[in-house]
Amino acid sequence: MSIALIDYGAGNLHSVHNALKAAGAADVAVTADPDAVLKADRIVLPGVGAFGACASGLRAIPGMVEALDQRVLKGAAPFLGVCVGMQLLAKTGEELGTHQGLGWLGGTVRELPASNVRIPHMGWNDVVPIVPHPLIEPGEAYFLHSFAYSGEGVLATTEHGGPVTAAIGRDNFAGVQFHPEKSQRYGLALLERFLRWNP
Repeated sequence: MSIALIDYGAGNLHSVHNALKAAGAADVAVTADPDAVLKADRIVLPGVGAFGACASGLRAIPGMVEALDQRVLKGAAPFLGVCVGMQLLAKTGEELGTHQGLGWLGGTVRELPASNVRIPHMGWNDVVPIVPHPLIEPGEAYFLHSFAYSGEGVLATTEHGGPVTAAIGRDNFAGVQFHPEKSQRYGLALLERFLRWNP
């Protein structure tokens, strides 16, 4: 089983690669090659930084967005987005202007509201599933973000001055706001489920 871990200059690739290997993945290719994405059995899109910069980095690779659409939306390959990789599933992001995401879900990524909690949201928090999903189980995960998704397809929330989206998805694609690669046993268990997932 081959896994394409997409390198577009905006992800913690080394840690995610190691976590996938620790979860049991034998064939993980860190790649910026759309052809490799088209041939992969599963796809992981990491992401660290600002929404707009990540979206621009992904689109700067000729054919990559088209390959993702083809392999995931049409080819039904299991897909996991991590942190900003999850946020990019939205239609738009409002970090430093308005930017277009992949648009796989009709949602928007907005700044966490200022309240009596610290921004960025950083540290361990409960993941609370709100609909049953084979990837998402209750537990504690590590979060680090200042912007959050709102819209359709929310699978789980966490609490930070109010409910905050922790996971989204539909059909054969899902995304998590937290970092599985930093979430110890909970994160590895999620990646193990992803490797077994047959949506």
